[in-house]
Amino acid sequence: MSTLRAPALGPIVGHTTHRSCRLWIAASDCLDQKGLDEEVRSIGVLGVVGKNGKVKPGDIFYFRLPREYDRTGTLNLGVDKSLWKNAAEEKKLQPYTLDPATTYTVRMASLNQDDAYPNDSNVTSEEIASKLPDASVWADKLNLENGLGEAFAEATFTTQPAPGQAASPLSFLLGSCRYPGLLWKRKEADRVFRPMLQQHEARPVNLSLMVGDQIYADMFNRMVPIGLADTYEEFQERYHIAFGSRNMRKLLSRVPTYMILDDHEIEDNWSQDRLHQSNSKRILFNLAIGAYMSYQWSHGPRFTDSYVNDPAYGVPASLKRMRTLNLFYDFVCAGYPFFVLDTRTQRFLADLPRLADNHLLGRPSLDPNEPSQLDRVCAWLAHMQQTRGNVPKFIVTSSVFLPNGVDTLLSDEHKEKDDAWPCFPNTRRRILQTMVDANVQNVIFLSGDIHCSSVAQLEFSAPAAALKAYSIVSSAFYWPFAFADGDPAGYVHDSRAANTQDGFAISPAQGTLHYRAWGFTQDDNFCRIDVDPVAAELAVQAFDGDGDPIARSHGDGQIRKMPERLKLAPW
Repeated sequence: MSTLRAPALGPIVGHTTHRSCRLWIAASDCLDQKGLDEEVRSIGVLGVVGKNGKVKPGDIFYFRLPREYDRTGTLNLGVDKSLWKNAAEEKKLQPYTLDPATTYTVRMASLNQDDAYPNDSNVTSEEIASKLPDASVWADKLNLENGLGEAFAEATFTTQPAPGQAASPLSFLLGSCRYPGLLWKRKEADRVFRPMLQQHEARPVNLSLMVGDQIYADMFNRMVPIGLADTYEEFQERYHIAFGSRNMRKLLSRVPTYMILDDHEIEDNWSQDRLHQSNSKRILFNLAIGAYMSYQWSHGPRFTDSYVNDPAYGVPASLKRMRTLNLFYDFVCAGYPFFVLDTRTQRFLADLPRLADNHLLGRPSLDPNEPSQLDRVCAWLAHMQQTRGNVPKFIVTSSVFLPNGVDTLLSDEHKEKDDAWPCFPNTRRRILQTMVDANVQNVIFLSGDIHCSSVAQLEFSAPAAALKAYSIVSSAFYWPFAFADGDPAGYVHDSRAANTQDGFAISPAQGTLHYRAWGFTQDDNFCRIDVDPVAAELAVQAFDGDGDPIARSHGDGQIRKMPERLKLAPW
C-alpha cells in the first residue's frame, strides 16, 4: 500500500446538479514511463473540506480509478458511497449530502494497492476495500498545510439552484478548438483559460462548454501536417499536455465543465465510414475513443441523468431504454435544458455522393421502439416545449448548424465535402420540422469547429414566423494559422442576399428557413452567454485571449465591444 500522492491530472469538476457533482482525477502515476505492473490497482481518495478548512475523518471517500480507463475515474459526490468491505458496512455508508446553491471544496489524491485481478469491472467493492485501511486514516494527510501539490489537489464547485424555483438567470462560457502549440508556443495555447477563470471569479458562471477539438490528436490540420497520434501513449500524451497546462487545469478544477468530441480527437473530418476502410482505421478509432472516454466522457452526465428518467415526465417507454453506451447526452442546469449531440462518431456518408443518404446523427430508426439519436433529440425538443414552455433550449453541436459556407452554395458536390450540417440536409430538415410542428420556441444552437466565431438568427417563414432561434459559434480557443482557416468571407452573412441565396426548404407546408449572420471574428476567443429571464434576452460577448471584449459587428450593423443582446420569446 502506497501513501497518498497528488493526481497526475485533475481534479476536473464535471456534471453538477443541485445535489451532486461528478469529480474526476487521473492517478499520480498513470503516465509512468516504466508502465505500471498489472498487479497494481489505483484508488482515488476524496475528502470534503469543512467550514473550518479541515477534512473530517468521516467525510473521506474511496473510489475506483480503473485500469481500463487509464487509471482515471470519478466520484459522484452526493450520490456515490465510499467503497465498502461487506454488506453490513454498505448499509451503514451514506453519500455526502450536498445542499443546492452552495459552494464546496474537496481534496483529491490517489494511492496504489497490490492486486492481481486483471480487470476492474470483474472485481467487487468488497474485494478492493478489504485490502484498504479505513478511509478516515487519511485525514492527517489531507489536512497537511503543505499538502497541495504533494499529497492532494483541490477543487471548488457550486451546486446548482434547487429545481422548481422561479426562472433564474443562467451564465456559461462557450468555446472550442485548442490547438496545442509546439515547443515555446504551449503557453500561448494555454493563455485563454486564465481570463475564462477570471470571468468566473468576477461574475460566477454556472458551467463551461467545450464543444470539440479539446486535443489535436491527428495531423493538427490538413494544412499543418504534423504529429499524427497512432498509439495509445500518444493519445494519452495529448490529453496530459492539454489538461495539465497551468491555466486550463485551474479552470477545470473551479468550473463545472461539459465536453463533447469533434474530429481532431480522432482524425481530421472523421466519419463512421472510415471504420470500413482498413484495419488500421479501426485500431485508430479504438485508441481515440478509449482515450476520449477516459479523459472527457467519464466526468460528464450519464443516461441516468437524462430527463427521460424523471418520473414527472411521461415520455414513451422506448426512450427510457438505452442499454448501449452512447456519447450524446442531455442535462438541465438551473432549470435550462441542454442536449449535447454526438455529430462525429455516428455520422455516415453514402458511398456515392448523394446528400439524401448522408446521416449526421446515425442512420434513421426503422422501428419506433429503437429510437436513434435523431429521434431522441426531436423528442427532447417537443417534450421540453410541452413541459417547460418557452424556456430557452440549448442544442450543443460541435459541427456548425449555421451559418453555411459560401462554397456550399455552388453545388451538391461542394455540400458533400462540407464537414458541417450542409452535408446532411435530411438531418437538418428533421430538426427544423420538429421545431415547427411542436412550435418549439427559443432553440439556441451552440457550436465551434470553424475557427471563426459568429452569431446567426434563424428566420422562419409562415406558419412558423413567430419562432425565435439562434446559432452561436465560438472558436477557436487557440489557432495560430488564421490565414489557413476561418475567413469570415467564407460564410454566408444573409441567406436572402442575391449573391449568397441560401434558403432551406423545410417542407411545402412548413415554409423555408432563412438566416442572417454577423459578429464574425478570427481572434482567439471564448464567449460568455448570459440568459436574462426578466428581459427575455440572451447576452453574447466574445473575449480575446487576454480577456478583453472583442469589438465586432452587431445585428444592427454597428461595431461594438458591448454584448450582443438577442431577443427571445418571453417565458
